[in-house]
Amino acid sequence: MTMVAEQFAGAAEALVGTRFRLHGRDPETGLDCIGLVGCALEACGKAVRYPRGYRLRNADIARWLDFAGANGLHGCRGMTMRGDVLLIRPGPAQHHLLVALGADRFVHAHAGLRRVVAQHIAAMAAPLAHWRLQPELETPWQR
Repeated sequence: MTMVAEQFAGAAEALVGTRFRLHGRDPETGLDCIGLVGCALEACGKAVRYPRGYRLRNADIARWLDFAGANGLHGCRGMTMRGDVLLIRPGPAQHHLLVALGADRFVHAHAGLRRVVAQHIAAMAAPLAHWRLQPELETPWQR
């Protein structure tokens, strides 16, 4: 794991307990899953470009998938590592981002619990997408 992945995961974990708010981008007023990922990226010094116009349930999310690449995340495969971001479908027309704290422990903005939570999620279907921070976010002295 890279130092920036550790910093990113730690920043996401530090937001546990923040209240949930759809389209939330500020921990003081609440976060949704995109806001959680964005705030953790901002804590790593990244300027974040947020998507707009999504709802809690969306039949098609194709136009919002560039959020990852536009913010320093790239697609990957294989074992989930600390600092990875997964896109899952927890229900019909529901799409959700999780930040990995380990192979089966994640931080996410839980709409039902109305909070950002850290949870063990052992049995999960394959994610719709799996991203990891690009190494160029690190300075040479961090490698």
